[in-house]
Amino acid sequence: MKSGFLMCRALLCALFVSGLCNISAQAADSNIFNTVKQKLAAGKQVVGGTVTTADIDIYCAMANSGFDFLWIEMQHSPLTYYQVAAMVRACPGPAVPFIRVPSDSEGDIQKATDIGALGIIVPLVDTVEKINNAITFAKYPPIGKRSQGGGQYGALWGSRYRELANDNIMIVAMIENPAGADIADKIAAIDQVDIVFAASSDIGSFSGYRQGDPQYEAIVTKIKNATLGAGKYLAGPSAWKGVRDGYTFFQAPSDSGLLRMGVQQVLGGQPEANLPKGVAPIEGQEH
Repeated sequence: MKSGFLMCRALLCALFVSGLCNISAQAADSNIFNTVKQKLAAGKQVVGGTVTTADIDIYCAMANSGFDFLWIEMQHSPLTYYQVAAMVRACPGPAVPFIRVPSDSEGDIQKATDIGALGIIVPLVDTVEKINNAITFAKYPPIGKRSQGGGQYGALWGSRYRELANDNIMIVAMIENPAGADIADKIAAIDQVDIVFAASSDIGSFSGYRQGDPQYEAIVTKIKNATLGAGKYLAGPSAWKGVRDGYTFFQAPSDSGLLRMGVQQVLGGQPEANLPKGVAPIEGQEH
């Protein structure tokens, strides 16, 4: 009887300790409200639809469609920060807002973070200085020099935002040319860089090679090896999902492209598919 009692007590103690561990883990996880970061850390893939229009109804439809995040395009669109702030405020999820900023400037990046972006996508990273600038302005001290101005971030992400922001805002470095690929190892090695994006269209545009050419593939492989070697997440166009290994973060087509494909399907046709499987469309030539 005594041995049975001791065994039961030991089992209860073990369950109690296990429960404490689970509670502790849940408490730690509660500090991460960026669901993209949660999913990537769990070994899952994430896909984001690209937003180019200021229409709030379209934005909310995409935010609730099943995407993990929305790639809000402010480099190659006329969207203003005022418009994007209204869109994000209307539908901050389930797809969380990531913004491709026009530049690595303090003004662009602090506006993007202040309106609630949980991801900063930095275009044309071909110097270490450029991505370091982005980190400096996206992160609060002691990591960076983001100032504590006004913004809607608190209303979106809670009263502990200032405390937790540095752990939730993700930095995406886009490599778009051979010069960036040549220093991909240095870019990926930077501590605050979370994701490195192999920009399929611009790699072709800058290099003069097409997907499938050995020279093109060598550039992409250099980016891939540097990124995975540094333990960072590798990103690319959604056409590469399930075709190229190692990729976990994907950019899906734009709102207008998705609308066009949906209309074609409703009318009984098949969405345009002029490209072989696994070949990403060239940006600007989708129409």
